[in-house]
Amino acid sequence: MNRREAMLGVLALGACATGTGGEPRFQSERLSVVVRGEGPDIVLIPGLSCPRDVWGGLADALTPHYRLHLAQLTGFGEASPSPEGPLFEPAAQELLRYIQEQGLNRPALIGHSMGGALALRVSILAPQRLGRVMVVDALPFFSVLVSPTATPDSMAEQADALSAQMRGMDDATFLALQQRTMATLVKRTEDQARAVAWSIASHRPTVAQMMRDVMTTDLRPQLPAIAIPVTVLYAWDASMAFPAAGADFLYTINYAGLQGVRLVRVDDALHFIMLDQPGRFEAEVRAFLG
Repeated sequence: MNRREAMLGVLALGACATGTGGEPRFQSERLSVVVRGEGPDIVLIPGLSCPRDVWGGLADALTPHYRLHLAQLTGFGEASPSPEGPLFEPAAQELLRYIQEQGLNRPALIGHSMGGALALRVSILAPQRLGRVMVVDALPFFSVLVSPTATPDSMAEQADALSAQMRGMDDATFLALQQRTMATLVKRTEDQARAVAWSIASHRPTVAQMMRDVMTTDLRPQLPAIAIPVTVLYAWDASMAFPAAGADFLYTINYAGLQGVRLVRVDDALHFIMLDQPGRFEAEVRAFLG
């Protein structure tokens, strides 16, 4: 698999089946929310092309003690298209609108991958409305994985090309790409197969647009504006092409602008920490929630 295919695969990672629950009062073309349980509020935000059930095991464990708000962006894990145009910033604004309109009392936000970047963005927009944030295996600027000196401007042309390539792939090529990529993002074979199916179910032009947005969104200059506790979980596995110390350095340097951030490495896990290490993941979430 070449570098371009790897980038497409990582950014197009799918995650899970659509969750169930009552109809929320909140109406939006950009996201839906299913509410479960009673107690302190937690908003869970999936990653790119991931429906809400990426949190299935965690949600089952937390529901007896918390009120969970399981978000799902339109077009992720489903064929419905999202509105045209930029998606990342409007999604962050819609998440904030949900928190405000539903009267959530300083909820905790937990986001995976792109969802982690959205959680950071919401905490930058309105830190006074949130209690704390957990970012699961996400950097404040994805494109440093392509080049340590990347900037939004320098990545724009490449992001546009990758987005166009994803949109133009025939179904068989896209399926093959996902099958190769998921083997590098999820450890168990059965979870890889589920992740491939979830990604294929997504609305590909929507995923391609969000991929483009993520590649050209650098939140690092805005990190000092976050004035609430933030925990970042990041994965490392012996199958990766760099040592554990390399992962430590990558996250330390990219979150250097976030005062008081708590960085936690989860070993023996790939990108989907919640699937690869569900017990450890639940324990870290409970510690984060205090």
